[in-house]
Amino acid sequence: MPKTLDISLLDQINKSYIGGQWVDGKSGRDYEIKDPYDHSTVSTVKLANKEQIRNAFETANKAQKEWARTSAEERREVLTKALNFLEENKEDIIQLVIRETGGTALKGEVEFGFGISDINDAIPMVEKIYAPKEYSSNTPGKVNRVYRLPLGVITSITPFNFPFNMATRTIFPALALGNAVVHKPDIQVGLVGGQIFAKALEEAGLPAGVFNSILTDTEESGDEFIINPNSDFISFTGSTAVGQHIREKTGNTMKQMALELGGNNPLVILEDANIDQAVDIAIFGKFMHNGQICAITNRIIVHQGIYDAFLEKYVERVKSLKVGDPKDPATVIGPVINNKQADKIMGIVEKAKEEGLTVAVEGARNGNVISPFVFTNVSNDSTLASTEVFGPVAQIIIAEDDDDAIRIANDTEFGLSAAIVTNDIQKGERLALEIEAGTTHVNDMPAVLESNVPFGGVKNSGIGRFGHDWVVEEFTTTKWISVQKEKLEYPF
Repeated sequence: MPKTLDISLLDQINKSYIGGQWVDGKSGRDYEIKDPYDHSTVSTVKLANKEQIRNAFETANKAQKEWARTSAEERREVLTKALNFLEENKEDIIQLVIRETGGTALKGEVEFGFGISDINDAIPMVEKIYAPKEYSSNTPGKVNRVYRLPLGVITSITPFNFPFNMATRTIFPALALGNAVVHKPDIQVGLVGGQIFAKALEEAGLPAGVFNSILTDTEESGDEFIINPNSDFISFTGSTAVGQHIREKTGNTMKQMALELGGNNPLVILEDANIDQAVDIAIFGKFMHNGQICAITNRIIVHQGIYDAFLEKYVERVKSLKVGDPKDPATVIGPVINNKQADKIMGIVEKAKEEGLTVAVEGARNGNVISPFVFTNVSNDSTLASTEVFGPVAQIIIAEDDDDAIRIANDTEFGLSAAIVTNDIQKGERLALEIEAGTTHVNDMPAVLESNVPFGGVKNSGIGRFGHDWVVEEFTTTKWISVQKEKLEYPF
């Protein structure tokens, strides 16, 4: 039997958290967070209004000044206690991932593990601020020191697909580095995407106002999270269209930002690849969380020499995937996030059929659950190949040779992640450098995350990088201080 979620925890975190207080939203509107599979209500929340959002930013701006003055050990203690709280409540958090996102138990385990890894890598960052590096000077008696200082208030906006993990990679580094955070999780997953962190940090003794997490939607917030003058940095994960909107709205400001946007990620399978290994990678790398991952495989590009053999085994495996209730541990394909998204995916499928693409596996829709589709002999200039599907729809493209495979992989406006499958490791790494993407993995899938390496995209897949050393640069400002120890003689 699947485990049940502790209702008492839900009752503690179904409000906005502003200035150290749990408060009902004042918009006058309620929002029901629903289970995407059976449409049961997980929780009902009152949406915050724009005045409350502004109050959160003002409070964060004031609280950050004091938080920035705390010692590394003080920050370490708070973040470690928050980490302990999350680990102690692991089972409830995983059940909340399943209920809010429609993810499987495996997805919940994976997401929780990624999030905990992010926090463990963030905690040592407390040492990175106010720790100067010395540089030489051409001036006698001068000492140059370069400091990293907290940036200020970080706006954090996260999506519905991996809400726990997408939040940890911003919230905890930002706090470790002496910043305050105003966080907006996607309201569909607002509890596991935001309020669980507010509870953890409250229990850990984080000073009031340093972290604020607001349950609201764009109808109430408008652009307040990105244009508020108390925000110094915008961390956003979501669609390219929204990322472009953020750039436009902040174009006359000096706000810094890291934007992880859409992807059309290629999995390139070369002629010398082990076919069984390639099928394993292509199955998991396409259908993990029903394809609802920015870095998921979108286009499978296969060398013509092994195309038929690969396709036969791939189709057989796809047909064996269990579809249904994500609360069943055996389920691989559960629901997509909502009815609108399911409509969009089925629209993409119908368009592909209208354009004459070959259907090797015919899926079906049941509510928000879509069983897998597989299209073959897909042209890279088709609508399907140009679209970030974000659902359980696979497409396979034939490449004439290695060079053609790389050409096809790069023939897209996106550049988030990619992968190459080959038995020749040296060739794989050489070709990986030729693929226009922020990350490329040899003999693995495109959707790989590790918290101690840089993650982010090129082209229309975003700007900035997440990951240990790189996020330190994103979330701090650099200051040069020189100390002249010997008297200087000036020419006038």
